[in-house]
Amino acid sequence: MNAKTADPTAPDQGRIVLLTTSHRVAPGLLSWPAWQALRTADRVLCADGAHPQLPYLREAGIRVDEAAPTAEELVDACAGGSTAVVVATGEGEPALTDGLARLAGSGRIRMPELELLPASYDLPGARLLDLVQVMDRIRLECPWSSQRTHRGLAKYAIEEAYELVEAIEDGDRDELREELGDVLLQVVFHARIAEEDPDAPFSVDDVAGTIVDKLIHRHPHVFGDETAETPEEVRAHWLRTKAAEKQRASVTEGVPLGQPGLALAAKLHSRVRTAHLDVPLPSGEGIGYELLALAARAETEGTDPEAALRAAARTYRDAIRAVEG
Repeated sequence: MNAKTADPTAPDQGRIVLLTTSHRVAPGLLSWPAWQALRTADRVLCADGAHPQLPYLREAGIRVDEAAPTAEELVDACAGGSTAVVVATGEGEPALTDGLARLAGSGRIRMPELELLPASYDLPGARLLDLVQVMDRIRLECPWSSQRTHRGLAKYAIEEAYELVEAIEDGDRDELREELGDVLLQVVFHARIAEEDPDAPFSVDDVAGTIVDKLIHRHPHVFGDETAETPEEVRAHWLRTKAAEKQRASVTEGVPLGQPGLALAAKLHSRVRTAHLDVPLPSGEGIGYELLALAARAETEGTDPEAALRAAARTYRDAIRAVEG
């Protein structure tokens, strides 16, 4: 039967299966329905002779024809009840699907059964693989990015972190998503640079593995036998496991002195209070000691003094603009 002439007496017009796969999943790891469709098909086609799935399909004994039939040709091939499986390329076969949609919409053709069958699925976080690949290419081919070092990028990590905080405080969801991406870029960029270190290289997988191990170890109430019913109990678990990991000689170890002054003062006071140390605030003349006392007071009351000052400063900024306007 020719695809351009309808045959209302045809008992079965066959089946066309468009098989899609994710490049983020290792080739050959297909779903069971996909393997069933491939093994029972009368014909399997793929327009891309270099498709990463082809070697694995052929190793499994499935014959794949390297062909790109038109919609009409594919409908003809299925006449009489045959099943054709099209292994989609990365673009998803838009020309073929558009052609099939036109034929189906014409009302002049008895169409085969059409099925879209995802053969492999992206797991949550799969797009991170794309980011790693893009960063790798940029590092190799971009004249600017290829010359960056950890030290040269350090200032951008600080800037992006502040922009993220600003997006959170503004409540702008689109801006928040973008700034989270910018912060994530810093992590991936530094990890890519670290791969080239001649003495102590590590990769983004090592970075992820380290934080995964840390999270599991510090959440024994989730991954172990401990129990925690309140946020306070969770914090106690965290501090206890962290102390065992770090074995620090002083509670001040690990507190970055380069952070903003109010945040630094609050962090030091938090460490002292959590460790139940009796360390009175130093007394002295000047605004610095007054700010130190205010930061300690805010931390005791559960207020982030840095965020509180930023909020007040933003109100001050708005007042300035109102006067200027």
